[in-house]
Formats: sequence, C-alpha cells, structure tokens
Amino acid sequence: MLKIDPAKLSPHQRAMQELWEQHLAAEFQRKDAAESCGTMVADPVVNHVPVLTGGRGQKQLQHFYANYFIPQMPEIEMIPLARTISDERIIDEFVFRFTHTVRMDWLLPGIPPTGKRVEVAKVVVVEFRDGKIAAERIYWDQATVLVQLGLLDASKLPVAGAEAAQKVLHPELPANQLIKRFVRDDLL
Repeated sequence: MLKIDPAKLSPHQRAMQELWEQHLAAEFQRKDAAESCGTMVADPVVNHVPVLTGGRGQKQLQHFYANYFIPQMPEIEMIPLARTISDERIIDEFVFRFTHTVRMDWLLPGIPPTGKRVEVAKVVVVEFRDGKIAAERIYWDQATVLVQLGLLDASKLPVAGAEAAQKVLHPELPANQLIKRFVRDDLL
C-alpha cells in the first residue's frame, strides 16, 4: 500500500503505519491469521460494511481470517490511491482487482466462483488503541461488484461496473454517464 514518508510523521503515526503494514503483510503475503490478529487489541472489530462480514474479538476474528478471509482470497492486485494518517486512525483508498476464481464468502457470501474479473474502489478506516489496531471498517460499492459478476443488470439500474473504479483511477474520464441515459444535456 501507499506509505507516507516517515519523516513527515510523528513517532506515534510512524508506529501506526508500521503496524498497519505488518498487519497487511500478515494477511496478504504471509497468509497468517494468528500474526494478523496479533497486531490487534484484545477486543478488535472488523466490518466489511456492504456485506457485514468480519467479526468481533480475537477468537471470532482469528477464526474468520483463518477460515474465510485468507484462504478465500484469489490472486489480487491493490492499487493504492491515498493514505491519510491522524493521531488515532489510518484511512487508505485503493482499487482492488481480482478474478473471481475461488469462493469469497467474506466479499460475496454464498456466490460460487464466476471466473469473472472485478475491480472495485475501496476505502478502509483503521482505528488504533493502546498501540494496536482496534477496528477496521472497509467500504466499497457492492453493486459495482455484482454488475461485473453478471448478477445485477446495470442497464436497468442506476449502477456502474468496472467503470466506477476506472473513474477513480482516471478522473479525466467523463462524468454523469448514468444521468445521460435519461437526460439530454450537452453540459453534462
């Protein structure tokens, strides 16, 4: 993920960034649920907001990471966009890309692999307490994911697919495309 230059951070903020990077490496590189949970307080909370997956407390989170999150992670690409660090939290914005080749109950509960490519903009808010991670809230637009998997028809709803993530990556792309389906306005 995107790192802020440590010289621009307070010692406390540097420690938070280092711990967050250790947490991410445990999840995505070493695939170690115990190590990942070891970066967290005794009563952490993780909430994947659109689908209400995650958990509360070390026991539930370690089970969730070991059985649903880490082993149900296909090969992914995370494109960092922005990181903000305050005295109590880190906020990361990124585009998350993957091909849906495995069951992913943490993201798509009950949906079998489709083999389709997905890219979605995400934001994670990470809160710290007593030098450890206390909470993670991860936000994304589930409709953009479902459109890309063929489970929602974007032509009949005011939703977008991969073009939503592309607009985040390339702000120069045209805006208001969903409005233009219904309104003629040359200034849009």
